[in-house]
Amino acid sequence: MSETRPKLPVDVEKAMRRAERLAWLSIVLLSTIILVMAAVMGGSQAMQTAWVEDMLSLLPPVVFLIALKLERKPATEKFPFGFYRVNSLAFLIAAGALTTMGALLLYEAASTLIKQDHPTIGSFQLFGQEIWLGWAMIAVLVYSVIPPVILGRLKKPVAAKIADKVLHTDALMNAADWQTGLAGILGILGVSFGLWWADAVAAGFISFSILMDGLRSVRTSVVELIDGAPRRMDSGKIDPLVNRVTDKLRAEHGDVNIQVRETGRYMRALIEPSDRPHVSGERARALIGEEDAWRLIEVAVEQREDEPNRT
Repeated sequence: MSETRPKLPVDVEKAMRRAERLAWLSIVLLSTIILVMAAVMGGSQAMQTAWVEDMLSLLPPVVFLIALKLERKPATEKFPFGFYRVNSLAFLIAAGALTTMGALLLYEAASTLIKQDHPTIGSFQLFGQEIWLGWAMIAVLVYSVIPPVILGRLKKPVAAKIADKVLHTDALMNAADWQTGLAGILGILGVSFGLWWADAVAAGFISFSILMDGLRSVRTSVVELIDGAPRRMDSGKIDPLVNRVTDKLRAEHGDVNIQVRETGRYMRALIEPSDRPHVSGERARALIGEEDAWRLIEVAVEQREDEPNRT
């Protein structure tokens, strides 16, 4: 097939390799956090919710690595445009999982408050001394915050360099993980002071944060999959690159329509006559026949200015 993976600049290739290393490091460190949190969470709903959030935090680096591997595959007869958009699919999968789990956890926290379930935090024996389990929970929560916050700061500039929204969303979740840890600690301390509702409120805060992250990501991922104009990494606004490309192409080609869409981390621009947005019915009928002519709306002939003409 003619479609091959674009040659990337050296600095972008280096950033891609760094992104892979950070994704693997995230999986390893998050796995240790999940294990120690499972060992001490007891009956605390805030701890259970934080534990679920940490398990969800594994999803973005995992789908990022899978998408990156698939994206590098060459085009095939069944996929003539290659696999660039698998990155967009991975983004939607991660966003959908976050949104669903956030909604379920928020519902569970609200139900606990309505039912007025009183959590209990027990104790454990260590070297013959009885120690309140809440102290172990707080220590684990402090540990659960440190690696993700550092990883989030490291991932953000790399995500911008390689234009990867999955990694960018992962970085934002990691960087904001201190909120989850703080909410969990306050919930546990609240229970120790007899505030039974503090644990459920903390769980609700964490789950609401998960839900908002998921909804923002779902909005952007859906835009990508329905051929929307490329969006900025940090908002739903159109990427300034779109205007730059459009202005340059109009200056070169005059009164034409310019369509720019996202293909994973890449962009595609299409130039079409302003008065003929689709191929004529006659042209379509000549190519595929009368019955199916309505389905053919575009025939594009691209000029590759950076390659020599072929005869």
